[in-house]
Amino acid sequence: MGLSIATAGLWVERWERQQERYAVDREERFTVIADVVEHVTAGQDRPLVVDLGCGPGSLAVRLARRLPNAEVVAVDADPLLLELGRTHHGRAARYVRATIGGAGWVEALGLRRPLDAAASTTALHYLPEDALRRVYRQLAAVLRPGGVLVNADHLFQDCAGLSELATRVGRRRAERQCVFDQEDWESWWAAVAEEPEFADLLAERRQVMRDLGEGKDNGLSYSHHVALLRGAGFSHAGPVWQFGDSCVLVALR
Repeated sequence: MGLSIATAGLWVERWERQQERYAVDREERFTVIADVVEHVTAGQDRPLVVDLGCGPGSLAVRLARRLPNAEVVAVDADPLLLELGRTHHGRAARYVRATIGGAGWVEALGLRRPLDAAASTTALHYLPEDALRRVYRQLAAVLRPGGVLVNADHLFQDCAGLSELATRVGRRRAERQCVFDQEDWESWWAAVAEEPEFADLLAERRQVMRDLGEGKDNGLSYSHHVALLRGAGFSHAGPVWQFGDSCVLVALR
């Protein structure tokens, strides 16, 4: 089932390009996440960081570059994306296959000490509200006092009119950056289906997706996330960066 290094490198590069369509100023957003984690872990000999919904390791590798002494644990349920990450960014993190919010997912991480930080980028919006509340509580329980949860995602305003404007502002910026002529999510997966090396992983992925069901955006507003985080045991929560509806929300333990 192992992939060749060349194949993994090609498809991770294509993944990076197509993802630029969906996150305004994506690289800047990654930089902000790393800034937060670096600040919170300053003075730690070997910070422990979890990348939630890691995909092929886009955030994990950037955190590892910024924090070369950190132990990064990258978790995702998708066997194909995980294998791309292990093959192409294998030194960046320890990759774990688990369904965030599912039974035993925290135990699967193999944490032997409290977390310094947990980070996620465009991955938690598919969790239903009850599951997200549970995940926030679980993360609060394994983060050390002073640790952080960093959630970079598309977060809605409470006012529908403001949400519409924020989305429009973000889309116009993406148009100015000329990313909409690039490969998109659907065409990337369609092309993946034609890659012979992915046959076994795709079959396994289809079963995983059937078990998980169709993921939909939970539609929760920014203030709803803050309320869930405070209820889960985080002392403070708020944005540290935002453009359009793309937001980096930080919660302090």
